[in-house]
Amino acid sequence: MNILILGSGGREHTFAWKLKQSPLCKALYVAPGNSGTAAIAENVAIGVTDFQAIKTLVLEKKINMVVVGPEDPLVQGIHDFFINDADLKRVSVIGPEKAAAELEGSKEFAKEFMMRHNIPTAAYQSFNARTVEAGYQFLETLNPPYVLKADGLAAGKGVLILNDLNEAKAELKSMLVDAKFGEASTKVVIEEFLDGIELSCFVLTDGKNYKILPTAKDYKRIGEGDTGLNTGGMGAVSPVPFATPEFLNKIEEQVVKPTISGLQKDNLPYKGFVFIGLIKVGNEPKVIEYNVRMGDPETEVVLPRLKNDLAEIFQAIANQTLDTINIEIDERAATTVMLVSGGYPEAYEKGKEILGLDKLVDVLPFHAGASLKDDKVVTSGGRVIAITSYGNTYSEALKKSYQNIDKLHFDKMYYRKDIGFDL
Repeated sequence: MNILILGSGGREHTFAWKLKQSPLCKALYVAPGNSGTAAIAENVAIGVTDFQAIKTLVLEKKINMVVVGPEDPLVQGIHDFFINDADLKRVSVIGPEKAAAELEGSKEFAKEFMMRHNIPTAAYQSFNARTVEAGYQFLETLNPPYVLKADGLAAGKGVLILNDLNEAKAELKSMLVDAKFGEASTKVVIEEFLDGIELSCFVLTDGKNYKILPTAKDYKRIGEGDTGLNTGGMGAVSPVPFATPEFLNKIEEQVVKPTISGLQKDNLPYKGFVFIGLIKVGNEPKVIEYNVRMGDPETEVVLPRLKNDLAEIFQAIANQTLDTINIEIDERAATTVMLVSGGYPEAYEKGKEILGLDKLVDVLPFHAGASLKDDKVVTSGGRVIAITSYGNTYSEALKKSYQNIDKLHFDKMYYRKDIGFDL
């Protein structure tokens, strides 16, 4: 197969690294890609939502399969674009159709889906600019902390958790009336705060069958001890030590099965990854959110633990024969630590040369916000590179990641030294 991956982050470099190992993969393209994908595939300078340019590329390179990394093209309907185009409809697309992508595209849609299919989640109500006063009243009925979520896509930054009632009211107004997150916060979901420890569950589905991938836990906040602003993710570990067989069974019975059957009942066509953000409250799983693609940086610890041929799995998803695949998992733990640009997730500088990549030993460096300039690898984004390691325990794997990070340098490089601190 000729395969095209859409995206430019650490997730897409990991996909490229894994697909490249498959004998089924003849030629591999990444649009737009990064310095990491450039070393193992052909990068093409096309935006992930430029559907016409993607079509031209698919026809020119005789692409057989498109693997969609980020959420934007899915929410905008890239799968439907392929199905409805006579020239493209035979190309396999890994990622749900637009109607199903609303699970990530709209927090309200996701909450209504969970309520309809009895999937455990926090109590909630949603509000818009006209009902902001009712929103204030609802906040008054809750105990702090207060959770405010922009309904639409806000690049992982649209969730606020606040301890002060007046501040929560002010932020609600800022989101709804002053459009703090633009279009994304024309509606805001307010929900009860769930106290527990978070983890992520990843499910593959072909629309009928499903397979569960290893669990992972990521660390979203910029500061150590989970403090400071939310980021796209500062590191991750897999497996999650507190996810016992009994707890994993609860996740499958109470969350995964009703999610997959709910997609079928609601006629939401789905071929791809379902990312379920969970919180363990007491010993019960509750769903915080759905994503309709793999997470980043969780991909950088989940895929390295998958022993199967990924292209073969994707082919089975396309053909709705996922039930014939037996998922095999590496017993070892995998951890990843994200190196970020100084100042991120606020303003940061780009174009800083990354030194020491040639000195890394026994780790997998997955490039994210990094690109090639005059044959040098330089920073091009906030999250720059993820250093993934294997170990018999997550602590052993983390130690290896941190030892290798000591060999790397770029101006104002920052990373969290406490990944896994709460385990």
